Amino acid sequence: MKTLIQHGTIINSDDTLKTDVLVENGKIIAVGENLNATNAKTVDASGKYILPGAIDAHTHLEMPFNGTVSADSYFAGTRAAACGGVTTVFDFAIQRKGMSIQDIYQERNALCKPQACVDYAFHVALTDLTDAVLDEFEDAVKAGLVSYKLFMVYKKDGLMMNDADIYRALLRSNETGALISVHAENPDLIDYYTEKFLKSGKTSAWYHYLSRPEFVEAEADKRAIHWAKSANAPLYIVHLANAEGMKAVEQAVTEGYSIYAETCPQYLHFTRDVYKREDGRNFVCSPPMKGQSSQDALWEGIRKGFIKTVATDHCPFTSEQKDWGKEDFTKIPNGCMGIENLYPYMLSEANKRRLSFNRVVELCSKNPATIFGCTEKGAILPGKDADIILYDPTINFTITNDKMHSDCDYTIWEGTELKGYITDTYSRGRLVFKNGKFLGEAGWGKFLKRTKRKS
Repeated sequence: MKTLIQHGTIINSDDTLKTDVLVENGKIIAVGENLNATNAKTVDASGKYILPGAIDAHTHLEMPFNGTVSADSYFAGTRAAACGGVTTVFDFAIQRKGMSIQDIYQERNALCKPQACVDYAFHVALTDLTDAVLDEFEDAVKAGLVSYKLFMVYKKDGLMMNDADIYRALLRSNETGALISVHAENPDLIDYYTEKFLKSGKTSAWYHYLSRPEFVEAEADKRAIHWAKSANAPLYIVHLANAEGMKAVEQAVTEGYSIYAETCPQYLHFTRDVYKREDGRNFVCSPPMKGQSSQDALWEGIRKGFIKTVATDHCPFTSEQKDWGKEDFTKIPNGCMGIENLYPYMLSEANKRRLSFNRVVELCSKNPATIFGCTEKGAILPGKDADIILYDPTINFTITNDKMHSDCDYTIWEGTELKGYITDTYSRGRLVFKNGKFLGEAGWGKFLKRTKRKS
């Protein structure tokens, strides 16, 4: 069946045009006026913006961590995504010792496939980089597994990769077209500060921030960038949160290196002061929110184009799980929610004229599609998947947890006032969200086989 979305304003990353969109069999088949819409269902988008669905390139659904599992299943997480205009979700398939890349994919896909409400892909998080795994890169990239994450932290959790292995992965990525990303913080400095604070009885959530201050992240950012430059390999830095690291990214990109920086809405909206709040433990994530100067630098990085993507690091834990750390910040499960808030928040900032709507589409849809090889996503154009949202810029919306669609029992975004909100989400032409109500189903989402980066 055809669907004609008419009388709205299409916003892509590089243009804005008041015209119509024709959809058939999950694809955009035409954009323009006077389209052949015989037998098409018509949707009146008068006064609304028509945008490509967002791609959240950083989520942790059903993730085992800190002795528990993150609160959102693949169903709950992708349901929340659909209700926030996110039509593609990237999750992390984490390696255990001895697993091949294909083992990692098969295990995670078996969990995700029957639950996903929107399309999905995986970053493979490597923790055991053997020669056999490096040899697998070429075939894995051909199979559409083109992106890999390496942790520079979480030594005690068995996730951390040593410096030499990260460098080996960068060298191998250059040979195969894979893309390496890093969680950049200095683990030894974190351990030093953590031990110091615990011995002094300083155990509140504020000391989570003080154990991982700006320079602890910045040092690791600069180290990883140095390796990437030496290997002449591209590098994707996840959840960048500090001013000094932002400066290092800008310098490397200006010098001509392919360094991609991602930041998250929580770093753009909150500062370290949240850790002084009574509910500060709810905001504990790593890296933590930083000072105002770092937040200002991130917005400047967006303005200048050195921040390439905005994603969420969605990894919620319930109040009960967070309360494990009431008396000891090291026992607080690390992670915050955001998958349903990403696009509405960024679009609201555009509506408040902090940045353009085109730039939001670039950060949240076009760039992640390009960087991670999602060739059928990222724009309202003929031939692309009909991942489409309708956005009403006149709605005033206040975020409260009872309006959200996660399985978590609170949101760090409680009370945040947004200017404008999403009214409709289409996933490959299917209406999955309308006016606050989820209309999708588990198992609708499909795995994306992605293409490797261009040399």
